[in-house]
Amino acid sequence: MSLMQIISSGGVTMYVLILFSVISLAIILERLLYYSRRSGIPCSEFMDYVRVALEKGYTKKAEEVCKHTDTPFASVVHAGLLLQGHDEKKIRNAMERQSSREVMSLERFTDILGTIGSISVYVGLFGTVIGIIRAFRDIASSGSGGISVVISGISEALVCTAAGLCVAIPAVIAYNFFVKRIDTFIADMELCSSELLDIVKTK
Repeated sequence: MSLMQIISSGGVTMYVLILFSVISLAIILERLLYYSRRSGIPCSEFMDYVRVALEKGYTKKAEEVCKHTDTPFASVVHAGLLLQGHDEKKIRNAMERQSSREVMSLERFTDILGTIGSISVYVGLFGTVIGIIRAFRDIASSGSGGISVVISGISEALVCTAAGLCVAIPAVIAYNFFVKRIDTFIADMELCSSELLDIVKTK
């Protein structure tokens, strides 16, 4: 069977799964590029620069380092540096708000990817059930057929299940990978904000 014959044998369900696969692939590529762009230097190395600058009294230099470091933890530290001189609670609240904004950006589209990974298999199974019903209905209406006709109809119906698995497996793998990356970003933000508070308190 050609690719078009396989798609047409799956019916409408196959077109839904193709749409899911396109959306899933677009999200995976976009998120990979986004996380790669926002990885930057390790948070420990970044905080060394900030600590040295603050210890020397170069607050503006520390802020410049934050501005030129495109990572979530740099944005959080920058939010805290802007309020240097205020009480600890105000600085902490500012960094927590910035952390929340960064987490929302990091989690963008991942819920869609997780949903696609969860429901694609069921959409494929739905298409298979519809295909099997259609195959038996055609056999009943024609009044003829044998095991070969039944197997042929079922094999075409099972294409939907296979397609659902092909869409779901990469989506689930990518979703789990992105969740792990987000957890790493969150841990870095918490470490940097905690370290900045320690630095500010000792000044």
